[in-house]
Amino acid sequence: MKKQADLQMHTAEHILNRIIARMFVLGRHFINSDIEKKESKCDYRFDHSLSLYEIDEIESRVNRVIKNDLPVSESFASKDEVERFYDTSWLSHEADGKIRIIRISHFDARPCIGDHVTSTGEIGGFRITSTCYDDGVLRIRFKLGIP
Repeated sequence: MKKQADLQMHTAEHILNRIIARMFVLGRHFINSDIEKKESKCDYRFDHSLSLYEIDEIESRVNRVIKNDLPVSESFASKDEVERFYDTSWLSHEADGKIRIIRISHFDARPCIGDHVTSTGEIGGFRITSTCYDDGVLRIRFKLGIP
C-alpha cells in the first residue's frame, strides 16, 4: 500500500496539470512527472520561463482547489470510450478492457493508474519550490503540507 503522501502528491499533480492547461491554453503540454514524498516535479512543453506573478497565480489557484475540498472519485470505461475523450498516447498499447478515470469533482477528469486521496482537502498546502526553463521545457518542482 502506498503512503498517504504519495496519494496527496499524485492528486496535487492532477490539479497542477489542469491549472497549467487552463492558464496557458495548452494542448498536449504535459511531458512527464516524478512524484516523490518530499518534493515532486512536472515537465511541460512550454514557450517561456514563468514570471513571479505566474508562479504566485499557479500556487493560488492550486491551493484554492485544495481548500474547496472537492471529492475525488474513480470510474471505468472501455478503451474505445476513453480514446474519444482523452489523450491516451501515454497508455500502454496492450491496455485493453476497462480504463480507470480519476475525476476531481467538476474540475478535472483523466485516465490514470495512480492512487489518489478521496478529497482535495486531504492534500494540504501546495508550494512551488522552483521552476526552470530550458529548450522548450518548463520544469516545476513543488512541495505539499505548506500552510
